[in-house]
Amino acid sequence: MKVAVSAAGPGLDAPVDDRFGRCPYLVFVDANTLEAESIENTGGGSRGGAGIATAQTVVNKGIKVVITGHVGPNAYDVLSRAGVKVYSGASGTVRESIEAFRKGKLAVVSAATAPPHSGMGAP
Repeated sequence: MKVAVSAAGPGLDAPVDDRFGRCPYLVFVDANTLEAESIENTGGGSRGGAGIATAQTVVNKGIKVVITGHVGPNAYDVLSRAGVKVYSGASGTVRESIEAFRKGKLAVVSAATAPPHSGMGAP
């Protein structure tokens, strides 16, 4: 199963970024083999709609699981409508968050975990 992780940098050893919509990178990981592909999150720098753009990138890749620190309401809406499960509260590295996911230590959320525009102005 491939999952998307919001990250501060590329690769499995990058820290998980707390912000889904404005994370600098998305790391797509096969949760079984740990094969990873990292892409810059081009939607993260937009003035508005960053969460929607980032969520659409995930949906377009056919990913069905997102692991992140927090997700805002607009991104959550796009993801949930596409059948993507969101696991929030992740920390540590991308690799550590995948391991926590595999061990069932992350909980799926049923609503946004951050208010609208909470990632704006953050580094």
